[in-house]
Amino acid sequence: MLKELLGDELYSQVTEKLGDKKIMVDDGNFIPKSRFDQVNQAKKDLEVQLKDRDTQLADLSKNNKDNESLLNQIKDLQALNKQTTTDYESKINQMKFDHALEGALNNAKCKNSKALRALLDIDNVKLNEGKLEGLEEQLNKLKESDSYLFDLETTPANTGGLGNFGRSGAEVNMFDFNFQSLK
Repeated sequence: MLKELLGDELYSQVTEKLGDKKIMVDDGNFIPKSRFDQVNQAKKDLEVQLKDRDTQLADLSKNNKDNESLLNQIKDLQALNKQTTTDYESKINQMKFDHALEGALNNAKCKNSKALRALLDIDNVKLNEGKLEGLEEQLNKLKESDSYLFDLETTPANTGGLGNFGRSGAEVNMFDFNFQSLK
């Protein structure tokens, strides 16, 4: 897919520059493979922990049906397990939301996502099937009221300072400057 977007020549330059580093594409947004691996590994670890708990609880309930206090303890552990599962799911959903929001802010060309997040009403932004609902309207309002937070692709006028152009608009070549005259 990346090869189709960049063309053969540019794609070969990019892959040569990346070397053995890999990137993954998720609905048009680039995410580092290391970040994907980190989140994926955390998810796998949590799933293994949950399976181990369920197995332990099932074994305890089979082997100790006569002991009423043990059965009560198992019920308490099952309730705790259910709460822990809910907590993990909410953390995973929050990570998905944060990642989608950060990607959307980068696509909107914000200069400072932390400052922009402070101005957003996050409670009115919902992640639904990978799409953030309620964000675009807020971003459009902020682009009008606080445009300094966004890179709006405006070219600066000639300021007349040092650089490629002098005050008269003539091109100045810094390499032609005679530093010997400063002595």
